[in-house]
Amino acid sequence: MCDACCPIPPGPRMGRAQFLKLIGAGATAAALSGTAFAGTAAAAPRGATGAGADGPLLVDDVRGYTVDRRGRLRRFSRMLVTPGGKVAALDPGAVRGARRLDGRGRVLLPGLHDAHGHLWGIGALAVQLDLSGTRSLQEALDRLAAYAAAHPGQTWIQGRGWNEVVWGLGRLPTAQDLDSVVSDRPVWLVRVDGHAGVANSQALQLSGVTADTPDPAGGQIVRDASGAPTGVFVDAAQTFVTSQLPEPTLDDVRDRALAAQTRLNAAGLTSVSDAGTSADGVVVLRRLASSGELTLRLNAFLDYAAFTEVGAEARTDSFAGDMLRVRTVKLYVDGALGSHGAAMIEPYSDRPSTRGLLQMEPAELNRRVQRILRGGYQAAVHAIGDLGNRVVLDAYEQAFRTVGDQGLRHRIEHAQVIALDDIPRFKRLGVIASMQPVHATDDMNMAETRVGPERIKGGYAWRTLLDQGTVVASGSDFPVSSENPFDGLHAAVTRTDREGRPDGGWYPEQAMTPVEALRSFTVDAAYAAHQEKVLGGLEPGKWADFILVDTDPFELPAGRALWQTGVLQTWVAGHRVGEYGVL
Repeated sequence: MCDACCPIPPGPRMGRAQFLKLIGAGATAAALSGTAFAGTAAAAPRGATGAGADGPLLVDDVRGYTVDRRGRLRRFSRMLVTPGGKVAALDPGAVRGARRLDGRGRVLLPGLHDAHGHLWGIGALAVQLDLSGTRSLQEALDRLAAYAAAHPGQTWIQGRGWNEVVWGLGRLPTAQDLDSVVSDRPVWLVRVDGHAGVANSQALQLSGVTADTPDPAGGQIVRDASGAPTGVFVDAAQTFVTSQLPEPTLDDVRDRALAAQTRLNAAGLTSVSDAGTSADGVVVLRRLASSGELTLRLNAFLDYAAFTEVGAEARTDSFAGDMLRVRTVKLYVDGALGSHGAAMIEPYSDRPSTRGLLQMEPAELNRRVQRILRGGYQAAVHAIGDLGNRVVLDAYEQAFRTVGDQGLRHRIEHAQVIALDDIPRFKRLGVIASMQPVHATDDMNMAETRVGPERIKGGYAWRTLLDQGTVVASGSDFPVSSENPFDGLHAAVTRTDREGRPDGGWYPEQAMTPVEALRSFTVDAAYAAHQEKVLGGLEPGKWADFILVDTDPFELPAGRALWQTGVLQTWVAGHRVGEYGVL
């Protein structure tokens, strides 16, 4: 859920001079203008088919849906795409000279935009141990043992996805648990929300942490009754271990980006707002976009270190035909609810000894936000607890008075638990709520236990925010949660998990309508990324990014849930970039 929870591959951390050299002087000079690449024609992705030199493309015989800029649903049965990959018309009359794609009556939707995901985190899962979905500690240990046996040459074993709440363990895992299956090399396994990790004894030893090591600001070293570290590190304390991890090369970073986009295109995503990219990530994404290898539009948030180092050089509103945007900076102010790290105004209901952890002092947050605004960047700040959200709203209010909002539509990422008195401030300040519907159904097994029946009224409060006119941009926070946007659409509309639990929905009065949910994953996600003029819906002049699916979200067949929707084809700029089923 933040730079700390879903760390960017540390990569070859680079300074300004190296960054300039790697992206090329010409590209840098253009990037400084901020809009130098706007309107650049998109290169056809390698191996893609569709509109192009052979003329326009007519996508025919479909049940098409899109949402317009006013949030109204538009239906259509055919769409004309220009040779350059943009929508020419919906339901055109006679069309001559166009190649025809027979949609065979399938449903066509705008390409979906995840407003908050972690490209590098999901890319890393392609090469690391994936513990998501494990139902017990023993199942996780079995996966660890199998992975270690299959990768004898790895000097470190890294993975993520465990959740002791789902396991019903009643405690956190320990170094001793991991040692029981792997003791010959260091192991580091990150919790599902990314706000805690567990190390085995070898990794613990390499971290240098002992019973005498003090907790860092914004973090916790979990200890046993004698004061000795158990192997679990929370929030900022994870740095003790992560600073020891082997450094990936630029080729490693490139491989992770490509693995991630393959997985995300298959889920029906054509755009992603990546919540934390380092300078080396920007270099890799530029290269992929320039070569036509990028088939996923990226709205990349710089991490704060990258912003301070290369922000002026990296900034661009559009690179390679809107394939890459770099105009947002990610900060984080607290941790996660599951690990009791989200910062709360009052103590946790189930742990009165703590109010969570602020990851930085309000004065430092104020300084950083104002620096971001002065640099011409949009600010996107992770806040989960009610205190975290209040501190961010305070920082925005002060910054807007001091330097102005610069017209950049600043965001709060997650906005999970908000004090009721603070909800109207989102509207008054024009702050976008970048939220993840699946978090409600992922967290419903513990959220009210953490905050109690009163504070939960401001939790996961999509309807309250929408009714006051706040823009809600939806995402998933992958790989913290499933990257499948239809899981998010399902959760937004039903407030239930995949099994339909709880009956009637969890606080169903906060649900979205189906049209609102689609809008939040398309038009409003694009608006939050300053891309609503070119992306988000299927209107003439916008890019023809669309998907063909096997289920109608507005006329669900009996016995079929929205999350069960299967993506058949994914198209970007009028080019088919993935085919996953038969039309």
